[in-house]
Amino acid sequence: MRVRDWQDILEDVVESDADPGGWRAAGGDRAGGIGEDLYFGHPAVGVFHVKTYAKNPFEVQGVGAEVARKIDDDLDPLFPEEPGDGGMFGVQQPMEDESAAEDAATELEEVVQAHADAPTTPDALFEDVMDTLDSPAYGPMEYDQYGRPDRVEDLADTFEEAEQLLDSELDDLIDENVDRGFQ
Repeated sequence: MRVRDWQDILEDVVESDADPGGWRAAGGDRAGGIGEDLYFGHPAVGVFHVKTYAKNPFEVQGVGAEVARKIDDDLDPLFPEEPGDGGMFGVQQPMEDESAAEDAATELEEVVQAHADAPTTPDALFEDVMDTLDSPAYGPMEYDQYGRPDRVEDLADTFEEAEQLLDSELDDLIDENVDRGFQ
């Protein structure tokens, strides 16, 4: 297992040729220390684990790794199948230029208007928005910003060695970048 910067892991997710709507995720607070744990999974691509913390309101830092090459029968129940209470997530790439951003905004207006004019569901709207924005990865997610969902705890137990290594790497990163107290 190779530990890398968390943004490199997200780049792997973005650059995969997998079905964008096939991703699933679970996330929440780290078990020990500041920051968050997030697991992304896709049956054809694998499972990725990232640990991040907000260095300041404008900068997030973290580490991550690929922890499984596919979602097998043992891992499948650890990821949400439907949005449920946790909702949905989407990964976006930045717009190429101002013209592309204006085109996307126009298309989004049309999508929102079409859903306003016809009977629809929140999931259908979300999927149409992700398709319009050409999102490379989206799907159901269980996330708790104030705690640690059971799914995240189960994934951490399943990938215990990765959990310990990534915790250690993130703690080292935090120690390098966070000043504590008066100097």
